[in-house]
Amino acid sequence: MPTRDDAFNLLKQYNTDALITHGLAVESAMRHFAKKFGEDEEKWGIVGLLHDLDYEQFPDEHCYKTQEIMTPLGYSDEIIRAIMSHAYGMCTDIEPLSPMEKTLYAVDELTGLITACALVRPSKSVMDLEVKSVKKKFKQKSFAAGASREVITKGAEMLDMELGDLIQEVILAMRNNATVLGLDIK
Repeated sequence: MPTRDDAFNLLKQYNTDALITHGLAVESAMRHFAKKFGEDEEKWGIVGLLHDLDYEQFPDEHCYKTQEIMTPLGYSDEIIRAIMSHAYGMCTDIEPLSPMEKTLYAVDELTGLITACALVRPSKSVMDLEVKSVKKKFKQKSFAAGASREVITKGAEMLDMELGDLIQEVILAMRNNATVLGLDIK
């Protein structure tokens, strides 16, 4: 299996700053949940890192181009299926079934919302961000409108978690990598 460094280099080959940072945010959340669930942090992290590998260059072929790129590089069917399942109901009909797939589905859009919430704070940081602030912005449909509230809610349900608990866990995950994500206190 390709390493995390291989995955990061692949991400940089196909993407620019915004999607690289998003990949790093989702990787942080996936590693956090892998640890919490007693799963393989490296594998879950790679899934998070590469989930939007093809989106910048091939938005109309999202997920399918990723499969085409990753298969000859030795990525497992499990990793590729997890990545494809994160776009369930949007670009693919591959339903998230495993804990890894459900987690990716749940955290992808939420990391974007949390990033947006952090960036509008005076500190521009996730370090002092609270669940109640995210929940307040969650209700404002025009705020970070690209972050699907429906997907976030459905993801929490898939994980059998309360929305507030999911938000809290993803905030904690992103705090662990705040400097790399550009969300540390300035």
